[in-house]
Amino acid sequence: MARVSGKENLQDSPENTQEKTVPNKRPNFLFIITDQQRADHVGCYGNPILKTPHIDSIAARGLTFDKYYVASPTCMPNRCSLITGRMPSAHGVLTNGLPLSLDTTTFLHLLQAAGYKTALMGKAHLQNFTNGPVQPETFPPRGAGDPPPPEYSQAVQHPLDGREYANERMGEWIANDDYEVIKPYYGFDEVLLAASHGDRVQGDYSNWLAEQHPDPDSLRGPENALENADMVAPQAWRTRMPEELYPTSWITDITIDSLERYAANPDQPFFIQCGYTDPHHPFTPPGKYWDMYDPADIPAPESLGADHIDPPPFLNRLRKNFENGTAIRNHVHPSVCDAQEAREMIALTYGMISMVDDGVGKILAKLDELGLAENTVVIYTSDHGDMMGDHGAMLKHGFQAEGVVKVPFIWSDPDAPEAARTDLVSSAVDFAPSILARAGLEPFQGVQGYDVVTAARNGEALPRSGIIVEADELPENTRIDHFFRVRSFIDERWRMTLWLEDEFGEFYDRDNDPLEIHNLWNEPSAQPDKARIMEKMLWEQNELIDLSPRPIFMG
Repeated sequence: MARVSGKENLQDSPENTQEKTVPNKRPNFLFIITDQQRADHVGCYGNPILKTPHIDSIAARGLTFDKYYVASPTCMPNRCSLITGRMPSAHGVLTNGLPLSLDTTTFLHLLQAAGYKTALMGKAHLQNFTNGPVQPETFPPRGAGDPPPPEYSQAVQHPLDGREYANERMGEWIANDDYEVIKPYYGFDEVLLAASHGDRVQGDYSNWLAEQHPDPDSLRGPENALENADMVAPQAWRTRMPEELYPTSWITDITIDSLERYAANPDQPFFIQCGYTDPHHPFTPPGKYWDMYDPADIPAPESLGADHIDPPPFLNRLRKNFENGTAIRNHVHPSVCDAQEAREMIALTYGMISMVDDGVGKILAKLDELGLAENTVVIYTSDHGDMMGDHGAMLKHGFQAEGVVKVPFIWSDPDAPEAARTDLVSSAVDFAPSILARAGLEPFQGVQGYDVVTAARNGEALPRSGIIVEADELPENTRIDHFFRVRSFIDERWRMTLWLEDEFGEFYDRDNDPLEIHNLWNEPSAQPDKARIMEKMLWEQNELIDLSPRPIFMG
């Protein structure tokens, strides 16, 4: 059962009964989502070094989830789970590189139908950023003989390709000055897009940047970077991009502009997604944010030099690649790192988060200035985390360790303005049904999550024993020679992870081993607990078998 603590007992408060969750006037929603931010990279989650006063202010008048996990530890699958309330195995986006089908129903469609204005300001990543091909041998056919014709080469006959699935491809935005997102976009009426990361962001942002500077490409990338000889971390450069032109500033400004425009029609509720592209690598905080935090003041992760017991083969392969010089460290591939590199990556990430926090402060101030705060639910989260030196690794592909799968989730509601925290184990699939419940709308058939906000406030247990995390990983993203699948089960105490292709398991008692160093999978004394948790995982995976679409006729 959830434990909620705050200035009052929220369960006993008459203001938080189910009847009060549907006001006469539907609430507005301001959804702030960052890219690749761990839960412990926020001040209100206990970080003693990073200063995030404005994000913390959301928690000071809201509900903070201490055990909120992704449905997938990579961008596209988890972002698709957020807007659908469905697991990657249900919505079909199991890995980066698969766009979400345009036939998909999202919670935004239901908000639109209820009269909401919906806007996406910044990053979406519901479709591919690049058009790099996947090797044919990644998914070899299970059989011999003549190959099928192209139109019958997959289990479905409508490939997710064409102009309608190229809305976020950076190459198209670079090549075409008049390129734009085809709207409505998965339920968003209005879209101003930011695609990619660091100082290399494209989309509507790059069109705006070209209006602000005569040669914007001269500001981008390591080839144009300012001197930063002291930094040795991979993918870190002191960008020439000034603060006022950096993507974080643009995303803040267009979010404020949308608030100002929507405030002119107070009778129409809105949902605004403010999608920041930071603090995802490359590590390029601009201006004063570059050296805001000194790596010397940041301790290396405790698990970086620890003596791991039975680590996964994937981590051992990354170590081998690093030792023999074959590691690729300038792309999305995970790699190992040393203590100095970890400290530098963390310091630069803190700088990027501080810039986001300053942007959040401006947005919240505008919300107050316009008189919108009294009827606007403000939500803060991220799509996944990053290893950041945990276990001696960096980035995220392939991993389901705590630093990657646990993210911040803060829900500030003017109907319940007291600060509270909950240890209710929650998932990204719970986001959509929680939004819909607060708007007084029933979810569409096929939603697999729960309204965790109401459950946490009322001290209610959810009808599940834990959450599942799914990931399918491409060799192109992981720097190993084969495709592989990873599945985890997480509850209040345990993490169990299955590496299907490696036939390898991880099992951690996080109450007694919070750093996840001692893999208990083969420990004789842990076998009763392992069997019990494996049974819970099996039950939960079967509960998540997709029952959509619903039958219409008996047959």
